[in-house]
Amino acid sequence: MALMQPSDKIFVAGHRGMVGSAISRALTARGYGNILTRTRAELDLMDRAAVNAFLAEAKPDHVVLAAAKVGGILANDTYRGDFIYQNLQIQNNVIDGAYRAGVKRFLFLGSSCIYPKFAEQPIREEAILTGPLEPTNEPYAVAKIAGHIMCDSYRRQFGFDAFTVMPSNVYGVGDNFDPQNSHVAAGLMRRFHEAKLARAPQVVAWGTGSPLREMVYCDDLADACAYLLENYEAGGMINAGSSMEYSIREIAETVRDVVGYEGDLVWDSSKPDGTPRKIMDNSKLAATGWTARTELREGLTEMYRWFLGNVAAKAA
Repeated sequence: MALMQPSDKIFVAGHRGMVGSAISRALTARGYGNILTRTRAELDLMDRAAVNAFLAEAKPDHVVLAAAKVGGILANDTYRGDFIYQNLQIQNNVIDGAYRAGVKRFLFLGSSCIYPKFAEQPIREEAILTGPLEPTNEPYAVAKIAGHIMCDSYRRQFGFDAFTVMPSNVYGVGDNFDPQNSHVAAGLMRRFHEAKLARAPQVVAWGTGSPLREMVYCDDLADACAYLLENYEAGGMINAGSSMEYSIREIAETVRDVVGYEGDLVWDSSKPDGTPRKIMDNSKLAATGWTARTELREGLTEMYRWFLGNVAAKAA
């Protein structure tokens, strides 16, 4: 029997975020027409009673938990208490509530920051809890680790069909372009766009540009999640990266080309580079028959088109 039917009800928690909205699109494209969504104003995921009441009434067949409190390095390090408390609260309420409501399948979105700071590269799923975490986002990482272990524990004790998908560096349509909290591709895209408008002679980037990062386009990640919901029965945790690795310099130069900025890109080597390399071992995912398709330039082009229509247009 198929793990999912086209008529099944699927609750996507966090449908307004980059990953949640991409998963909603992917499921719709695969023929699932019964996608349940709620905004934060309609359903506060930190309110246990409200979550339980919603799940008991809506009776979704499947739940995808893409909702989380997220932010950049500064936010993670400044609001440490908020990051661990709010993420634990959301996870506890939705995972436990879904189990009690009789949900058939549960997909929990993790984060690659759950792995040890100095994990062997490429990072295998088995590396979890084998070393210290990156200190700046430790509270967020600990919360995500707890969510993964909660899914595994409910699976083992109660037979709840829950599993964790671990994305690498995600970028694309719907990304966060906030100057303080954005990740590398979105932050560079905004800076190059603003420099282009201002006819600024140069854009300065931190470090040497030499660190390597695995980048996965949001719609590829979403397609992987939909595919795993339909086909993956092993439980536990599975990495969902692209296995496409780029230097920060390559990423920056490609963003500059896509934006059409013609000034200079200058590297400030007095600033830190960060982790030299961060890529995940995606062999477990590849063994299921799924691989990423979107190359960096293609993904960034779609991302910039969305940025122009949704971020730059509002700022104009």
